Amino acid sequence: MKQTLAVLLLAQLASTASAFMMSRQSSIAISHQAATTISSALFMTDEVKAAPMVTGEELELMLTEWDLPLVVDAYATWCGPCLLMSPEYEAAAEELKGKVRFVKLDTDKEEEMAARLNIMGLPTLLFLDKFEPKEDGPDDEKEAKAVLKGRIEGALRKQNIVELCNFYFFDGPEPKI
Repeated sequence: MKQTLAVLLLAQLASTASAFMMSRQSSIAISHQAATTISSALFMTDEVKAAPMVTGEELELMLTEWDLPLVVDAYATWCGPCLLMSPEYEAAAEELKGKVRFVKLDTDKEEEMAARLNIMGLPTLLFLDKFEPKEDGPDDEKEAKAVLKGRIEGALRKQNIVELCNFYFFDGPEPKI
């Protein structure tokens, strides 16, 4: 995948370089095409991902039907740190498959959900777990479905993501990030 992406990037750079010799309008069209192709290669592949993209509605449904702890990656396709973290996030999702659920939320496509989640910086990782209300607790607590265990803004490496999951969900040691 990395070799294919590198070849794709080189081909797009060559196309973009030749576009500068064309008229300004043609150059803009080819640059847009290059950006779309690169974005598609990074985010819209046909392979099944361990960390799939979700819509706001799908995320809301996940927050009511719990089976595993949930990590949400709020990202944008134009965000450099998001692009750098994407393979690291996917690798962490693969390593913790069956223990933790990982999803990605495109903040440009899901602006309303991003606002509701108070996403102010990219990438943002949200670590959510099922809320277990106390038997004798207030009725309004019994309605809550999720609890935010942690929130991190900025790109992380796979090992840091795994360590944070172990800390927030499995009583592991607090990571030094």
